[in-house]
Amino acid sequence: MVKEPYEKPTLIKQIVGTMNKFGNSYYRNSREDIDGVAVDAMVRQFGSPLFVFSERDLRNRYRQLHRSFSTRYPNVRFAWSYKTNYLDAVCAVLHQEGEIAEVVSGFEYEKAVRLGIPGNHIIFNGPFKTADDLTRAFTDGAMVNIDNFSELLLAEKTAERLGKQVAVGIRLNMDTGIYPQWFKFGFNLDNHQAMEAVNRLAMSKWLRLNGLHTHIGTFILDPSGYANAVEKMVAFMHEIEDNFDFTIEYLDLGGGFPSRNRLKGIYQPPDVAVPPVEEYADAICTKLLHHLRPKQFPKLYLETGRALVDEAGYLVTTITANKQLPDGSKAYFIDAGINILPTTNWYTLDIRPEKALVSPPEPCILYGPLCMNIDVVAESVYLPSLPVNSRLVLHPVGAYNVTQWMQFITYRPAVVMVMEDGTVECIRRAENIEDLVRCEVLPKKLVVHRGDT
Repeated sequence: MVKEPYEKPTLIKQIVGTMNKFGNSYYRNSREDIDGVAVDAMVRQFGSPLFVFSERDLRNRYRQLHRSFSTRYPNVRFAWSYKTNYLDAVCAVLHQEGEIAEVVSGFEYEKAVRLGIPGNHIIFNGPFKTADDLTRAFTDGAMVNIDNFSELLLAEKTAERLGKQVAVGIRLNMDTGIYPQWFKFGFNLDNHQAMEAVNRLAMSKWLRLNGLHTHIGTFILDPSGYANAVEKMVAFMHEIEDNFDFTIEYLDLGGGFPSRNRLKGIYQPPDVAVPPVEEYADAICTKLLHHLRPKQFPKLYLETGRALVDEAGYLVTTITANKQLPDGSKAYFIDAGINILPTTNWYTLDIRPEKALVSPPEPCILYGPLCMNIDVVAESVYLPSLPVNSRLVLHPVGAYNVTQWMQFITYRPAVVMVMEDGTVECIRRAENIEDLVRCEVLPKKLVVHRGDT
């Protein structure tokens, strides 16, 4: 029997980073492209920070929302909420899909008209409408929802001055089981204030009631709140039609549907915490069909904003510095702050590096570039070790940021849209110094000439 030659055992020198028996720690939760367009290419062309919107996502979300309601109720229409995002390109996409406009100021009304929206396709809400606003809206045939008794009086005087009777709706607030309740807007239904408004309208020669509106809150996570609102509104509609010479032609449920974002203080992921849109459609339409009288199908308006545009928006930002804080935690500074991203006060955003990295995630804090201690974009986020000039992609940021952002310390950045065909269009260029001083006037005596001391 031949013995096998004996081999001495050998020791293989291990390299740091390869000794974990489960393999390298590879951080894969990255985002290198948006709708197939490389983040790097967009930043090289348009700069950082950069807002990016997806045309495809906007259209798909609208179609899903419209399908969910139109297959459950035969007379429904959506009105795009301009306060959520009034960029021309975003509004135009949704108007092309069939949405009318919902505005809450004379400024937003002008934006809608500028985009070619006729007055009879504009819903005018909000607690502040001037006499000029009402004159224009009544002349154009817009749908005006009266918010309070002072506005009712102003609307009556405006219609009288125009010499014609105009149709108006009234906004209602009520207990729907959603808290906090919004009492700021509209006439309270539960204490009969709304009926007082109807009585006042019934005595008017110049105003005729034809619609009811409500908006029960924002980021509503319980669809039953809308069902409760529908039940109360339909009962009120029947009471009006039974006792007055009014026909209620529309019920407007406003907005408030959530996006798949994560509110601060809610630790469940959006896929768990946020109900699908079909649950809202079921709650609203089932209750509506149950309580309406036979062959009674008033127009149902919905003014959904956030649920349509939030997830279509991204913000690309660049790390400009890093440091270790006194408590030992790591901090990164990025070129986008709360001046252009105010919704970080409400949401825990999804934050991903552009590139996948061989590095374990660790807790860190993200600071913006502002000379303010409150400029914190993320109080705690897990990211791999990132060198300066690395990019991060924040999502979803499409709702309320480009309407509430402000010029403070830094210029507001460019905004682009990735089109359905894969091309990228600049839909708002980055600001420069001329944009900021265009409205200023410097008195002659204050002009500084070269050589002055």
